[in-house]
Formats: sequence, C-alpha cells, structure tokens
Amino acid sequence: MAKLPPRERILDAAEELFQSEGIRRVGVQAIAERAETTKMAIYRHFETKDALVAEWLRIVAADYQAAFDRVEAEYPGRPREQILGVARFIADGLPAISHRGCPFINSIAELPDRSHPARQVIEQHKAHQTRRMVAMCTEAELPDPEQTAAEITFVLEGAQVSTHNGSIDQTGDRLLKIVEGIVRQHRSSLGASQATTD
Repeated sequence: MAKLPPRERILDAAEELFQSEGIRRVGVQAIAERAETTKMAIYRHFETKDALVAEWLRIVAADYQAAFDRVEAEYPGRPREQILGVARFIADGLPAISHRGCPFINSIAELPDRSHPARQVIEQHKAHQTRRMVAMCTEAELPDPEQTAAEITFVLEGAQVSTHNGSIDQTGDRLLKIVEGIVRQHRSSLGASQATTD
C-alpha cells in the first residue's frame, strides 16, 4: 500500500476499514494510520469524511457497471446471455459478501439520511443499473421489460442479503437457476402470445 499514490492509499484503507468495521465506527485518524499518511493529507484529497465515503462507493458502483460493460462486450447482440452474465457476476461475488456483506446495503443501514452524498451515489447507481437491465430485457424482446427487470433485480439483491445472513444455502446456484427460469418463462409467454395472434 505504501507504494501507491496517497489518494489511492487513502481509498484502499477506507474500503478495508469501512467493509470490516463499518462507516460510523471508523474515524479519519484510523484511515490515516492504515494508509500511512496524516489526517491533514486526507482532507487535502477529500473535503470531509462523507466525501471520502461517497467516493469509495462511486468506485464500488463503477465495478458493478463495468460488469455490465463486460457482458455486453462478451455477448454482443445476445441480450439473454448478457442478463445471465450479470447474474453470474453477482453469483461469483457471493462468497465475499458472505463475510463482509454488500457495501451498498451496509452503507444504507448506516446512513439513514437520504440527503447524505453517499446515499445519493447509491441511488444514482441503482437507477442506472435498473435502466441497463430494462434495456437488456427490451433487447431480448421479453414482455413487460420493466417488470422482468424488477423480478431479476429482486433475485440478485435478495441473493446477496440471503448470503450475508446465512438464511439460504447454495445461493449462487439458486440465483442462476431462478434468473434462467425468469428469462425462460417470459420468453415462453412471448412465444405463446405471438402464436395466439398468428
């Protein structure tokens, strides 16, 4: 960590501490010590601790958006495979969530004020993610893309919560089967409606 530029060291230290101990319990001094820097240096890069939290969550959100980018590039013109690719990305990340929890869910629990800059980052990320999932469902010609995207989102987010609290086993496998079933069911519905109109 010491070889990284100061801003990156601060963000890495903040991520590690926020994930392991929580946002509220971690002070700026603890972040400075973990990053091998000073509080003054942190405030040179981030005006407030809230700004640091928001920037950390921006980076987390960018990782999720990059997963959408990757599946779109891997399966060009194949939106059904793109949807399943997003589900696999979430399923692959579940083991880490079992120990630390979803950073977005954890942050929302600690930051009840919706005007907090970090909450705004989360809400913008979730809205953008929903728009991308709706677009994939639309391109896959699934009926009622918004409803289908909502069902898939419920499953993706529910799997993360269930993994963290240990209420359901084999969440990754179950997640993939459920999303495959949703896509298959909606495609079958589309085929039936087209057959009726022919």
